[in-house]
Amino acid sequence: MASLPGTASARVPLPAEAPPAPPPQCPPTGGHHAPRGTAPAAHLRRASRPWIKLKPGATDVGLITHKGDTKDQQAGQVLDLAATGHETWKLSGVDGYLLPRPAATGADADLSKATAQWIDRGTVAWKGAASAAGHYFLAYSPKGDITVADGDLAGDVHLIRLTPGAFSEPQKAAWPHLASYSALAVDPCDAGLVRAALRGQVVAVERAPSGALLTATGVQIPGVLDDLYAGAAVKASLGPVEGRGLAVWAPTAQKVELALYDGPEGGRRAVHPMRRDDATGVWSTRGPSSWKGRYYTYLVTVFAPAAGKVVTNEVTDPYSLAVSAGSERSQIVDLSDASLMPEGWSSLRKPPAVRQDRASIYELHVRDFSASDPSVPAAERGTYRAFAEPGGKGMAELRSLAGDGLTHVHLLPVFDFATVPDRAEDRTEPACDLAAMPPDSPEQQACVTATAAKDSFNWGYDPLHYTVPEGSYATDPDRRIKEFRGMVAGLNGAGLRVVMDVVYNHTHASGQDPRSVLDRIVPGYYHRLLDDGAVATSTCCANTAPEHAMMGRLVVDSIVTWARDYKIDGFRFDLMGHHPKAGILAVRRALDALTPAKDGVDGKSIILYGEGWNFGEVADDARFTQATQANMAGTGIGTFNDRLRDAVRGGSPFDADPGVQGFGSGLADGSGPEAAGRLAGYEDLIKLGLAGNLRDFTFTGSAGTPVKGSEIGYNGSPAGYTSAPGESVTYVDAHDNETLYDALAFKLPRSAPMADRVRMQSLSLATVLLGQGTAFVHAGSERLRSKSLDRNSYDSGDWFNRLLWDCRQGNGFGGGLPPERDNGARWPYARPLLADPALRADCAAIGAARAGFGELLRIRRSSPAFSLGSAAEIQRRVSFPPSGAPGVIVMRIDSAGVDPAYRSVTVVFNAGGRQAAPVVAALKGARTALHPVQAASEDPVVRQASADPATGVLTVPGRTVAVFVESP
Repeated sequence: MASLPGTASARVPLPAEAPPAPPPQCPPTGGHHAPRGTAPAAHLRRASRPWIKLKPGATDVGLITHKGDTKDQQAGQVLDLAATGHETWKLSGVDGYLLPRPAATGADADLSKATAQWIDRGTVAWKGAASAAGHYFLAYSPKGDITVADGDLAGDVHLIRLTPGAFSEPQKAAWPHLASYSALAVDPCDAGLVRAALRGQVVAVERAPSGALLTATGVQIPGVLDDLYAGAAVKASLGPVEGRGLAVWAPTAQKVELALYDGPEGGRRAVHPMRRDDATGVWSTRGPSSWKGRYYTYLVTVFAPAAGKVVTNEVTDPYSLAVSAGSERSQIVDLSDASLMPEGWSSLRKPPAVRQDRASIYELHVRDFSASDPSVPAAERGTYRAFAEPGGKGMAELRSLAGDGLTHVHLLPVFDFATVPDRAEDRTEPACDLAAMPPDSPEQQACVTATAAKDSFNWGYDPLHYTVPEGSYATDPDRRIKEFRGMVAGLNGAGLRVVMDVVYNHTHASGQDPRSVLDRIVPGYYHRLLDDGAVATSTCCANTAPEHAMMGRLVVDSIVTWARDYKIDGFRFDLMGHHPKAGILAVRRALDALTPAKDGVDGKSIILYGEGWNFGEVADDARFTQATQANMAGTGIGTFNDRLRDAVRGGSPFDADPGVQGFGSGLADGSGPEAAGRLAGYEDLIKLGLAGNLRDFTFTGSAGTPVKGSEIGYNGSPAGYTSAPGESVTYVDAHDNETLYDALAFKLPRSAPMADRVRMQSLSLATVLLGQGTAFVHAGSERLRSKSLDRNSYDSGDWFNRLLWDCRQGNGFGGGLPPERDNGARWPYARPLLADPALRADCAAIGAARAGFGELLRIRRSSPAFSLGSAAEIQRRVSFPPSGAPGVIVMRIDSAGVDPAYRSVTVVFNAGGRQAAPVVAALKGARTALHPVQAASEDPVVRQASADPATGVLTVPGRTVAVFVESP
């Protein structure tokens, strides 16, 4: 028995062991190799004479420990040498032994999860409450071989010590979703080990006072990477640099090499070492001019949590500017090379820029545009080249729309996406005679679905390389850059500016998937992780984390490349609410810095808008201030206005019954208090939408009293949320959900004649084109486009997505039951409609719809009254006189001093089947007449609309929009 005075622990080594050295200022345990069974506790101190000489055959030792003259524990302790061996560690006042450690039979030790989060170099966020008596560490292994075996850690384990602490106020603000976590501070003595630890496997460990393993979990590392390598986000050059140099950010990699290939596939491979910059985590290399045009990949040796080991991934460049067909290799290119430019590219003249609230945008899919157009050469159908084909009917129609006043074409994703093979010979198209099948048959969708994974069609919301044009849209994927630029030039030449749909909120894949680019270079960084370390998928796929510095930088760099080197005039952000507001504002600043003299483009003329939806793991600003509808007020960046959409169409896109009616779909002809109440609410939403959906716009609501936009409710949120009209992107249909024509097919009485359907289509579109704010229209809505009632045609092939420029081919309605995957529940509603030949539009109907749309565009363009530009001007000039009848909205715009031609413009939207005759007191005695465009309209019904100057009565036929102008 031995007494060890003055110590809080006791060490009983083998007699043959030499006495230990005195402890240094920092205990030597942190970061040192810690094989299973050694003591990791940072606070352990060694006794000066902890030796006990044992008698031969001794089986136990009695032990009493003291702190000075006081017993540390009242009861004596017995060391069972058979259980403890000849070395034992003990903690003050704690029964049992720190070492050897008992088996952790109840430990939570799942290393496939990552519930701890390393938020900066000095702090780890521990899920739940940290125990004051517990012991916490970061265990790391350069070999990536940490496992849990026999109730404890095994492998080449090194340690960083952690002590309970508290989050600072800046940390709380930066990581709001970790409010319930505990803060663990990295021991300052181990701070020098942080960078090394991050280049291996990292495990967070909790041990009981006895030393037993309680918890072992993987660690989320984006925060600490952003802290350590902040310089990379502001100064590092990435991707192909000056044509020959290459650089990639891979701070956790143990080694990165460049694999250089002779060609796009096969061929010889030469491997070149890359140099690491420890300050930024960037690996780089330079080569001779002969590297230009060569294909390459990176060989990244890194610990991959998805694999559970250190791996060497061969992966393309996240900053690729060009890739091989099939996207398996990146290519070294210089986008300023003349060989990558169509004729006249360097001197391309663009249509005049327009302010965002004056923009009218036509949402178009590259393949839809020409895949079904026989006027385009067969080899060019569905490609970029169709936009440079002067004889194509589609381009003729776009030129005609531009002549009417359309300003922009919005292209669905045209970056390199994963789901369509680049080469036509690698695709499989439906082999059925789809046109010969019955209009309500399930056979078409079955045939299309059978080849959907390998055909030529997809919307493209599955990014692979963000800054490379999609290869399947090129006649030759190796010429994609030049052909893409030719498309932009063709659209500009037709009088249209070009918006690009960008999808930085998710990737096609993550982890070790061969199509995962970002995650195989810096595992666990570029994607947003849930509290257990799983990749969030609320956007449909693997969510990215643009709140992380280098993902945010990738977004900005990619956008600038598209704007500067491809002369894109606008960007629409998919699921923008999953981006931080600060990130989207960084994009705006970067674009604003582009100048014609320096960059060849005027970045300030580039428009920005996106989907400001609020949902998922980031909802309600859970992790950062989101780029959602309400939050973007005051930025000048637009968000889609679903309030007006739902009010015009009726219900919501998620209704089980697709027949719920709205202002533009027959509700005005309904009866009963329920219909009247719903209609009144819809009319308030539409009036607000016509006024730019301004949160502070005040008008007389349906209740007969003044109401502010923010006081009107919409699904539990304020309906009015913008601070300027350009922040509202107004629409009634888009690629998502049924087309407007199909929605009306579900909602209007089946007996409604085609002429009435055309009129309701035009009336619905008028709420978009004649209101304040950005007008957004789905391609083909002006010609009654149908997708045969398909509500989600993202992978429905060319057949269901047909855009038909020849009216003799119809409008796409009656092409068979839409794919069962997303539409099966609605087949009972769809079948009788599709079988009804009266619902298939003919040339007369399509021609009337197109003519009416063109007239609305020309009216919008004819007067600045429809784009007043500011909330103050809208409040001063826009009013909604009482209409005197449900289903009728009257909007008056005082244009004196704004429009030299007209003192005022008054629009009457009559959604009912009967003639309306509202009295507008301000027009009594005024010289008011039907707008000249409508006075000469091809529509004989609208020509019947009239104004009585003596009384101020405006007479408007049923299901008609009439625009009246007051002469000075």
